[in-house]
Parts: sequence; structure tokens; C-alpha cells
Amino acid sequence: MQNVSSHQQFILNGFEELGELRPVLFIPFFLMFIVALLANTLLIYVVISQRSLHQPMSILIAGMASVELCLPVFFVPNMLLSFLFDWKGISLIGCLVQMQFIHFFGAFQTTFLVWMAVDRYFAICTPLYYHEVMALQRFLKFIIPLAVRNMLLITLFVGLAGKLSFCRNVMNHCFCEHMALVEMACGSTAINSLAGLMAIFFIPVLDFFVIIASYIVIFTSVLRSSSSGVKALHTCITHIIVLTFSLSLALIAFLSYRVKSGLPEAIRVFFSTMYLLFPSCFNPIIYGIRTAEIRQHMLKTLTHWTQLVQVMPYH
Repeated sequence: MQNVSSHQQFILNGFEELGELRPVLFIPFFLMFIVALLANTLLIYVVISQRSLHQPMSILIAGMASVELCLPVFFVPNMLLSFLFDWKGISLIGCLVQMQFIHFFGAFQTTFLVWMAVDRYFAICTPLYYHEVMALQRFLKFIIPLAVRNMLLITLFVGLAGKLSFCRNVMNHCFCEHMALVEMACGSTAINSLAGLMAIFFIPVLDFFVIIASYIVIFTSVLRSSSSGVKALHTCITHIIVLTFSLSLALIAFLSYRVKSGLPEAIRVFFSTMYLLFPSCFNPIIYGIRTAEIRQHMLKTLTHWTQLVQVMPYH
């Protein structure tokens, strides 16, 4: 028999502990949202518009920027409206749809790092076959399985969450996060916790081990042969910086749900929000700064746009 939810409407009550100071949160989160939109849009535009950047690694960076551009759109505007106007309501269907998109795009944050690690592996360890292996038709065998994995696992735990009956409807969060919704359910949620743990193990954890294994092989190859070693290490270190920040925030957010003793709710909500929003601001800046060719084209584009803005009032 299918469960019927006792609540179909929910209240997103994140940062309620701040009371009258809650609207002040609009400013920092709005600024981060604008930075995420502008930085990722600029990065995507530069890669698309510059022919010299139409190479596998730059395309993968633009792909990750597309994910980082889309991800905040699904929860930050709603969160900002909640801070300003106290609009906290969301339907169960709206909650599940938001959850699906947030977790689906969030899963690709580490998946793109896997594809980048694969690209670096072929570029450094098998340079003679790099262009052959990285041709789209061949690289699809690395893209399709991971994309299907992400879709199936995310859809699984979101679908299971939608079948629950809910005894409470006040969610101490700013958006519909899986465990925040499941916590409000009546009865046993063991199957939901298992599905969530499966998704964590088979997506970010598995991706992490694949990336680490790839970089161990890469660094071993670089140490054996000093040719192009500096450039290889420079590129890999950029990915490692991004990976470290992303996974650290995700791990803190994950543990905050399971180690609750003495941890203020506002801190848990903060880290759960930042592990999605902060990489969207941080990653495009890191790739823009540390990737020389992209940095040069971004500076040229910004200079060109600045000149256009300065000229416009005179026409």
C-alpha cells in the first residue's frame, strides 16, 4: 500500500534562531549568488568564444562552470526571498523537484573532477594517444556511465523520500535537502538512509578514490620522467585545490546531520548551504586564476566589456 503524506506543504525555517537579524543574511548570500552567476557565465563565454580553448580540458572546465551556474539557481533565489519577505512555504512536489535538481547537479561537482583526472591521466601518461582517446566518440564511454549513475541514484532516493508520510512540516533548512526532509517522516526511514548512504558512497566517495588513484599514477609518471612535469603538476594541483575545498565542505555538511550533540542548528544549516554555494563562487575563480590561457582571455574580455561600458554614455 502506498503511503499518503500527512503534510503536503512545508515551511523552510533555516536560520530562524537569528530572529530579527535573519534578513541581514540576504546581503552576503546575494553577493555570493551574483559572484557565482557572473564568474561562471564569464568562464563559459570565454571558452565558447575562443577557438584556442576548444580543447578537452577547457571544455570540461566550461562544463563544470555550467553545473556551478545552474546549481545556485535552484535554491538561492527562493532562499533570498525567504530572508527578505519571510516567504518560507513550499509544497511537497516543489520540495522533491528542488531536491532532485540540487542533488543531481551537485553530484556532477565531483564527477567533472573525475573526467578532468582522466583527461590529465591520458595527457601525461599516454601523450601520444591523447587526442585519439579524448575524441568525443571515445570519451563518451567515460561520460555516459557516470551520468547515468548520477541520475539513477539521485532519482532513487528522491523517489523514496516522496513516498514517506510526514508527521512534521517545519524543516530547519533553507532549501529541500534529502536528510532534512527525511527527518520529518513518521515511522522507519532506514531504507531512505540506506539509499542516501549508497548515493554518497557511489558518487562523491567513489569519485574521490578514482581521482586519488589517477593522481597517484600521474605523479608517479611525472617523477619518473621530468618532461612536462612542471606544467602537469600545475594543472593537477588546481584540480586538487578544487577537490579539497568541495569535499571538505560536503563532509562537514554530511557529518553535521549525524553528529548533532552541541552543534547549533544554524551552523548545520550554514555548512549545508555553503557546500553547494561556495564551490560555485570559488571554482571559476580558481580555474580563471590558475589556468594561464583562460586567465588571459578572461582579462581581455573584461577589459573589452569595460571599454564598451565607458563608451556607451557617449552614444
